[in-house]
Amino acid sequence: MRNQFIHDLVLRAESDDRIVLIVGDLGYGVVEPFAERFPDRFFNSGVAEQNMMGLAAGLASEGYHVFVYSIANFPIFRCAEQIRNDVCYHNLSVTVVAVGGGLAYGNLGYSHHAVQDYAFMRSLPNMKILSPGDPNEVSHCLDHIFNNPGPSYLRLGKAGEDNFSSKSSQLKSGIFNPIRILNDSKSAVIVTGAICQDVMSYYFKSNEIDFDILTCPIWGMDEKSKIEMQLSQYSRIVTVEDHLVDAGFGSWVLEGLEPSSRSKLRIVGLSSEVCGMVGSQSILNHKGGISKANIDKFLEEK
Repeated sequence: MRNQFIHDLVLRAESDDRIVLIVGDLGYGVVEPFAERFPDRFFNSGVAEQNMMGLAAGLASEGYHVFVYSIANFPIFRCAEQIRNDVCYHNLSVTVVAVGGGLAYGNLGYSHHAVQDYAFMRSLPNMKILSPGDPNEVSHCLDHIFNNPGPSYLRLGKAGEDNFSSKSSQLKSGIFNPIRILNDSKSAVIVTGAICQDVMSYYFKSNEIDFDILTCPIWGMDEKSKIEMQLSQYSRIVTVEDHLVDAGFGSWVLEGLEPSSRSKLRIVGLSSEVCGMVGSQSILNHKGGISKANIDKFLEEK
């Protein structure tokens, strides 16, 4: 996903000299195509993330569209005040690009876990969340970002993700992206972010599933009103996210449902127990509660 992001950003920057990329002394092996092609619009702020976000806000206030790229926890939690006061309050075109959301850097411990990022970002007025599940959705998310300037959060997987969505899809904010749809299905699994890769490995090629699979790459505070209408046909809904169950994507879906519909939703996410663990992404996701068995259990509930 991160390679697709840089590829598409370079193509956009060829024709738009307002695009700026700032990194926090990382991204080596990924960001060089942009840095070498546009040295006057590439800045390494060093290990000074709060200054990095202030610089981004200043450039955006002068008409630039600024992309701030870092490992997921650093440009968010270290910069919470700057994102809230400098970027969102002034409704500036700053895109916070977080690579390795969830537990992608689980081997580095809790300081590198990004499992409360949705909770913080979705509480901010003007902030749009973009959490693609594959490289195709990354390209569509960038299209949306450029067509709808303002504060945004682009959450990417680390690398090597497969494509399962359609390259020709036109993604819309708050609208679920159909990945696999059956006739008259009464159950749905809705996924956001790179954890889509795991869910697709469970089900995408199976001929035995009897539920729809949807993704939601673009969402946030202002789109909750679109949820009930899209999900009214289902009697069982399971959301999946690599984020703590509290205040994440599943909570956003729950809030968008009518009170009478909320009992049909189940949330598969991470237990807070993972916050004290160190390990690989796959091991921590499983220990935290993200598994095919848990999804199946909720789908089979009466």
